[in-house]
Amino acid sequence: MCERHRTTPTARSSSAAPPPGQACSCKPADARRAVAHAIIERCLATHARCDAEAVSDAQLVASELTTNAILHGGGVTDFHVDVDGRGVSVCVSDRSDRLPVARPAVDRQGRRRVGGRGWPIVCRLAREIEVSDLPSGGKCITAVVPLS
Repeated sequence: MCERHRTTPTARSSSAAPPPGQACSCKPADARRAVAHAIIERCLATHARCDAEAVSDAQLVASELTTNAILHGGGVTDFHVDVDGRGVSVCVSDRSDRLPVARPAVDRQGRRRVGGRGWPIVCRLAREIEVSDLPSGGKCITAVVPLS
């Protein structure tokens, strides 16, 4: 885990969540589009400048979290994005109770590992990260990416 996280139980449920036992169809590309759309809508509504680098950072975080949920968490069970004064909050839920971990880039024999870069990317780009246990099992990871 990276240093900036909290693990807390949550009673949050989402009307967008699929029935128990089913994953939602959120793919990394869907997450990237949703993040861009939410940021652009917020910038238009508030007449604020949309920083292209901040949009890219938030899209990358969303993409990495959804990819990790698919590869390591049994699939995405919920996804949502909010834009507020803190930045872009990207929330991804999956079926796994296991906490994310950063793996070394090389194994014990000194060979380079394939993958394992997603969680460190999220930790580097997000201002805040919270990992919450879900009452029905699984977890929700919320990452807040600054917009400026």
